[in-house]
Amino acid sequence: MCCSTKWTWRWRREATASPATPTTACVYVGSTKAGERGMAYLRKLYTGLKLQINDAKSAVASAFGRKFLGYALWVAQGREVKCKVAVKALGNFKARVRQLTRRSGGRSMSEVVEKLRPYLLGWKAYFGLVQTPGVWRGLDEWLRHRLRAIQLWHWRRPKAIYRELKALGAVAMLPNKWRETATAGGATAPNCSTAC
Repeated sequence: MCCSTKWTWRWRREATASPATPTTACVYVGSTKAGERGMAYLRKLYTGLKLQINDAKSAVASAFGRKFLGYALWVAQGREVKCKVAVKALGNFKARVRQLTRRSGGRSMSEVVEKLRPYLLGWKAYFGLVQTPGVWRGLDEWLRHRLRAIQLWHWRRPKAIYRELKALGAVAMLPNKWRETATAGGATAPNCSTAC
């Protein structure tokens, strides 16, 4: 069980210039009853310290349903508890990457990668403790797909796409009629390392 509270410091003087900074704390206990006792104790303790608990963001719930600083917990085989990226953090990551890799904007592939690289390195460093290699593989495939779409958008015409992929050595993997059926915005490259 997780006893999660969100509280802010209430200053004794209302005219203080510095704003209250919210802080999050999670207390992990063995049962719901222990979580309720812990929450009651924290309310009493925080009241004495002139801290206010945000009831909308505070709860006694299972640790598997809560997220903390972008991480969430899951149970692996053998009832081993591991950490993963929370769903909301994953959604925020994808939204930011979509913004950085949009096809409009008139940027070269090197400019896109230059803007994308610091964000990806920082995100991977922050979530380095995650124990879900399948999520990393899925994000890698998704990101490669986005970058291939940008490259195809730069090449525009089906003949140019075919010519460039042929120069990369990926033509053997293309269907025979791909060149005729490819359109400027809807064509996607084959999933191979040489075309990436």
